[in-house]
Amino acid sequence: MRAMRGVSITAVLLLLAANALALLPAAGAFQPSLSGGALVLGLVALVAILAEHGPKGDTGSAAAKPARPTTVPMHASQADAEIVSFLAMLQARGRLVDFLMDDINAYDDAQVGAAARVVHAGCKAVLQEHFRISPVREESEGTTVQVAAGYLADEYRLLGRISGPAPFSGLLVHHGWKTDAVRLPRILRNSTDRLPAIAPAEVELK
Repeated sequence: MRAMRGVSITAVLLLLAANALALLPAAGAFQPSLSGGALVLGLVALVAILAEHGPKGDTGSAAAKPARPTTVPMHASQADAEIVSFLAMLQARGRLVDFLMDDINAYDDAQVGAAARVVHAGCKAVLQEHFRISPVREESEGTTVQVAAGYLADEYRLLGRISGPAPFSGLLVHHGWKTDAVRLPRILRNSTDRLPAIAPAEVELK
């Protein structure tokens, strides 16, 4: 910094000397040469200073400090929370999560059957309360049905060998299910940083 400051002072002095000599009356042949030489030296010094403080130094400092990527926090979405809420209803009414997460190999068939009745009754009540469910085909399973041209791909799964364009004729293996109404409650969330619990832990106080 001291060396650069000295060069700056020298350059300014040379420029001032050149301007002063240019204002004096002509005293000899040496004057134009001296003033011109001083002016050139002053300009060279200024160019050197500007080059030292130019954008090249800024680029080096910027390269030395690369930008750090910002981390985006992950938040549990409203849709995920509502799915968990529906699963909580199946657990509360039919003990579905208890039944599925338990090891049923430890129980005999009679015990599993008795538990399945509770799960069936409770989960069916939840489905009927919040969905309007109906079969895709009204015919009895095992009968021959026609699948018309332009059928909805999500309502039919064609099995066996498929040849040629629709309509198709085949045996109804499963009548399928569909819904045309969903009445799930909107939930109010206390936090967006976590999903709600499916079922709370129950603790009996003593």
